[in-house]
Amino acid sequence: MSSQVTVARPQEAPITGYSSLSLAVGNTPLAYISEPFVPGGGGFWAKLEGFNPGGIKDRPALHMVRQARARGELRPGATIVESTSGTLGLGLALAGIAYGHPVVLVSDPGMEPLMCRLLTSYGVRLEIVTEPHPVGGWQEARRERVRRLLADVPGSYCPDQYNNPDNVDAYAGLAHELLGRLPHIDTLVCSVGTGGHSAGIHNVLRRHFPGLRLVGVDTIGSTIFGQPARTRLMRGLGSSIHPRNVSYDAFSEVHWVSPAEAVWACRTLAARHYVSGGWSTGAVTLVARWLARTCPGETIVAVFPDGPWRYWNTIFDDDYCQAHDLLGTVPAEEPDRLFAPSEREVHRWTRCADVRDPLAGR
Repeated sequence: MSSQVTVARPQEAPITGYSSLSLAVGNTPLAYISEPFVPGGGGFWAKLEGFNPGGIKDRPALHMVRQARARGELRPGATIVESTSGTLGLGLALAGIAYGHPVVLVSDPGMEPLMCRLLTSYGVRLEIVTEPHPVGGWQEARRERVRRLLADVPGSYCPDQYNNPDNVDAYAGLAHELLGRLPHIDTLVCSVGTGGHSAGIHNVLRRHFPGLRLVGVDTIGSTIFGQPARTRLMRGLGSSIHPRNVSYDAFSEVHWVSPAEAVWACRTLAARHYVSGGWSTGAVTLVARWLARTCPGETIVAVFPDGPWRYWNTIFDDDYCQAHDLLGTVPAEEPDRLFAPSEREVHRWTRCADVRDPLAGR
């Protein structure tokens, strides 16, 4: 017997509560990654969020929209306006279709052609900024365009993923999915961009496992944890601004990973386990692999935010990788070490146990 999914278009009557389409989000697989990728008999669990329709950010997109509607901040049929590097955009496209809202997204020239075509095919109006902000880079340039659009479009609403606590709360469901599968968790490894999923999952898990360690994974060139902001090749993690959803006090340590190291991890994982993903997944994989080797007997969970499909012309494209000098790098067996985030600028896989808010005290 076949089932039908009823989808509301933006011009139709709004849907209340949960739409049938939104029920496709969640309950993603949990895979155990061990030999041959993790030598020595250890391993880690990978939460495969790429099995959501659009990726991990389907969860906060739907939750932020539902909560805004419930509070009356987002009126029926009103336009949603937001900045995105891609994955949240897919989630907001889903939420717009499910709940009857037009969606306008602001991105930059780094957005992959496939992502641009997907978003427009889902009915999104996509605006691309052409110049980075002199201080805040592409992210701040996108946010400036969002502010102008909000002023120009009457009744429009911005979820503000960087600072909206609903972004954090949206990941309680993911945490409970982990609790339903694993009797104990010692370490949670998450990439950090807006800070939403690391904070949201940790908030729930620590109530069950008080000794839980949270390990953050960032990209070189990101300012989130106190490194200087530089032009970044990796998308989906890192930031040129300081999102307020980042829960600095929760992290036991942070790792920075370079694009070439993430490419090695993505391709090696794919070849050996038929599992992979994008930049964030590669960076998280490298760190989780090291933890599995150095902390035998611990239960380690790594969150893979998306699958490999949108990276066919970047991570998995030899011409692209050669042009950006991303091939031939084999990461070191151990990360470099910083004793303070501002000690020096990092250019390869590096860890630091001194995690602090760069804006604290300002």
